Amino acid sequence: MDYIRAVATREIYRNPWLTIREDDIRRPDGSPGVYAVVDKPTYALVIPRDGDRFHLVEQYRYPIGLRRWEFPQGTAPDRAELDGAELAARELREETGLVAESLTEIGLLDVAPGMSSQRGRVFLATGITEGPHEREHEEQDMRSAWFSRAEVEQMMRERVITDAQTMAAWTLMRLHGH
Repeated sequence: MDYIRAVATREIYRNPWLTIREDDIRRPDGSPGVYAVVDKPTYALVIPRDGDRFHLVEQYRYPIGLRRWEFPQGTAPDRAELDGAELAARELREETGLVAESLTEIGLLDVAPGMSSQRGRVFLATGITEGPHEREHEEQDMRSAWFSRAEVEQMMRERVITDAQTMAAWTLMRLHGH
């Protein structure tokens, strides 16, 4: 089967978190086109679980102009690619101060495959120990808290949690019987 192929590419923009490229493409029927792609490194999303409690973080999300609750998640500095479990442990400690005795990978998410190459690895964190967070400068407004399973699901129903990755990760966790 034929797929869209890149015949030329050029970087349009770069910062410490992402690059944007524009590709000249050839479609399967031979016709030319253009495709814009946001390239970001793989991120880790962590579901911190302590019995029937789950730890979420809340922060202001500038692109939508709203504060949102979500599971801890992020990428390594300067677009680096890290081992998934190492990145998950780093994000968990950085954003919440939590350290997990066990990190189990439960799934893979494609963030927005129509426009971005970014993928996310989802981890369930158990055996939790609490400590001080190590947030990045951009995360200075972040706060975090524990919620029961019923509270998390109610927050999803009431549109308090709207982060697609958090909701998809929750579904993966439930599909794995947790």
